[in-house]
Amino acid sequence: MNYESRKTPLADVAHETAAHARGLDWVGMEGIALPLRRDGATVPAMADVFVDLVAGTRGIHMSRLYLRLRESLANGEVGIARVRAFLQACIDSQQGLSTAARLRLRFSALLERPALASANAGWRDYPVEVEAQLGRDGLQVAFTVDLQYSSTCPASAALSRQVISEHFLQAFPDGGSAAEIAAWLESPAGMAATPHAQRSIARVRVELAEDADEFPVAALVDAVERALGTPVQTAVKREDERAFAEANAANLMFCEDAARRVAAAVSTLEACRHYRVQVSHLESLHAHDAVAVVSA
Repeated sequence: MNYESRKTPLADVAHETAAHARGLDWVGMEGIALPLRRDGATVPAMADVFVDLVAGTRGIHMSRLYLRLRESLANGEVGIARVRAFLQACIDSQQGLSTAARLRLRFSALLERPALASANAGWRDYPVEVEAQLGRDGLQVAFTVDLQYSSTCPASAALSRQVISEHFLQAFPDGGSAAEIAAWLESPAGMAATPHAQRSIARVRVELAEDADEFPVAALVDAVERALGTPVQTAVKREDERAFAEANAANLMFCEDAARRVAAAVSTLEACRHYRVQVSHLESLHAHDAVAVVSA
């Protein structure tokens, strides 16, 4: 008798009767490493996969979810059609035990950003989280992007201008020539106070319209950065730093101002059905952050 003929079926207790075998909202796995394709490049990602579980059954076929993830999404270009097909495959894999499936993907979108004034450019990574759910109400898809920008406080800027004006009147009580004034302004004395600015974060969540066929990450980033006017930079020469200082002066904003700017930009995206914007100014004046939230 050979080994194959002596093998017995592998034990499987997943379908044994369980006490209090009520249905469960979601059962699955979190933190699955996965390679994805984005714009022709492979990016590392983490995935969470869940299905619901009908009453009367002890557990799901969990390994089938992992295998469907590998078969459907690993090394594949991420699009809404592929996500829908994957979620349906997850439901089908449970053979009647599930009626809905959920997917969460976390990865970074790497976008090239030009310098403000010089001919240079550099790469910025934008954390992205995709959420998708397929069930009785059809497919619901949303994605979230984090963007960093600089915010200069309007109140602090006004106070700084006031201090500089007072110092100017002390330095030139009887007036002065244009050359003398220009020299004073360029000296340390001409910068008697500076407004506080800080790195800030806009977290934008967009629920996509039913007819959307892709995740418009780059379009969202471009629209939001144009609206804010002060995205953090990559390659920076002196002319770029000067341009960045000018951009901050031209875009003084409280967190309330920033939230409204971002919301106005996001609302123009054709693929957007609903959105939620949270901006956080990581204060350099206070030990706490200033936060504003708006949704529609």
